[in-house]
Amino acid sequence: MSASAGPGAPGPGPVPALPEVRELHNLADLTAVDDLFVRIWGSAPGGSPMGVEQMRALTHAGNYVAAAYTDGRMTGASVAFFGAPVGQVLHSHVTGALPGRRAGLALKLHQRQWALARGLSRITWTYDPLVRRNAHFNLTKLGARPVEYLPCFYGAMEDAINGGDDTDRALASWDLNREPPRPGPPAPLPADAVTALSVRDGRPVVGRLDAPTLLVEVPPDVEGLRRTDPRAAKEWRLAMREVLGGLLADGARVTGFHDRTCYVVTTR
Repeated sequence: MSASAGPGAPGPGPVPALPEVRELHNLADLTAVDDLFVRIWGSAPGGSPMGVEQMRALTHAGNYVAAAYTDGRMTGASVAFFGAPVGQVLHSHVTGALPGRRAGLALKLHQRQWALARGLSRITWTYDPLVRRNAHFNLTKLGARPVEYLPCFYGAMEDAINGGDDTDRALASWDLNREPPRPGPPAPLPADAVTALSVRDGRPVVGRLDAPTLLVEVPPDVEGLRRTDPRAAKEWRLAMREVLGGLLADGARVTGFHDRTCYVVTTR
């Protein structure tokens, strides 16, 4: 589960340095994480996606709880626990970051080093496959890949980000034996690529699903749609479930996220 408090695209000017990241253990720091999560998710007080008691138990048992700090101010946090197979996987349950501080990237890179130091080879987490900035961050910046589609995984969530929509999630898998990608221009699309799901007048349009390489487009701003046009947002949820969910269930592989707009899927 990942989120930011708003659009995360960098503005003009130099790229800011990565924030400092440190592990957390005491109650005051964990309470600050809880407050930050409430702010990011727009939850009611007490409605954080990860409470202080749970974080306290996880960190005491040797799991991962960390926060990013920009000029001494907490700008992001992440909570993860050991998963299956035992000794191989860390599951990152929740990561939240304020936009424009590079806190999400700093946390993931810190989490990667933490996992490698403990002999782990993979980190997994869930994210909303309809949110473009999350897909771009996970696939293009980190090099993770969605390997499973999970319909309504968390049930209904009434926070400002999810807006009561079905909480379909993609399970991202990050191979720690591979270095994260270097920044660069988008890779060219294969010549045989065919559009399987596209945006037309803000609505989803399903195309062909029988080509070796398929493009699955993501709406520009599904979070805005949830506020202004819930019916259109629901159409997108069902279309993504049908197309991307169906392709992954049939053994297709997502190989990238092209130009911040669409998943590239191979059905070979």
